[in-house]
Amino acid sequence: MPRTDPAAHPAVIELRQYTLRPGRRDELIELFDREFVETQEETGMIVLGQFRDLDDPDRFVWLRGFTDMETRREALSAFYGGPVWAAHGPQANATMVDSDDVLLLRPLPAWRSFAVTPSERVTPSERRRPGATAPGRFVAAVLWHFPPNTHDGVGLIQDGLVPLLRQTGPAPFAVLITETAANTFPRLPVRTGENVVALFTSYPNENAHRRHLADTMAHPLVRDEILPDIERAQTAAPRLLRLAPTVRSLIR
Repeated sequence: MPRTDPAAHPAVIELRQYTLRPGRRDELIELFDREFVETQEETGMIVLGQFRDLDDPDRFVWLRGFTDMETRREALSAFYGGPVWAAHGPQANATMVDSDDVLLLRPLPAWRSFAVTPSERVTPSERRRPGATAPGRFVAAVLWHFPPNTHDGVGLIQDGLVPLLRQTGPAPFAVLITETAANTFPRLPVRTGENVVALFTSYPNENAHRRHLADTMAHPLVRDEILPDIERAQTAAPRLLRLAPTVRSLIR
């Protein structure tokens, strides 16, 4: 059985946002989807999703998951100390300006995180098939920031906003919060001192997302109670990531 199967509902997730050199995003995606998917998963992690940021042509966003923090340490040590990264890492790094914008997250206890099946991923040969294109779907990731070491914001999102999102459109397929455990692989830095809630939702297209957002914002409970409470608790305006999955992304 593939080692990725137990990680179908990973308990630790990295949200990685890379700023790239102008015009080199497709180069990185081609390299990543060809060389860095199965080879990472062979070490015990799972590559959840790869995306083009629709608001920045030089930004690549991706997620990977682990069963726990110790597995993360072992898997990252094996991959970044192994032959695949030695052979192809310099080419990947050459496309990047910054790769340190990384959030370490975990699912809320009531959520099972991303439900993905690695065997359903497009294979490398299918990816190269003439006419193969990225799935025509749209993924929205919304990040809320709250004061460190507080829990009110998490409750407002989990108990207030998420139920209304379910009523007005597709439910988020993942609700994640900051993983507060120490970084077990210091070679790759992560953002610290954060208190983030992240919602991920998938739509057939961006118009469906806009309709869902409008319907949610128009709901009296959201408009008059939930959003004002969130705004009072947050430390910054929420950030929306508008994401287009690549051909080999499991999340779509």
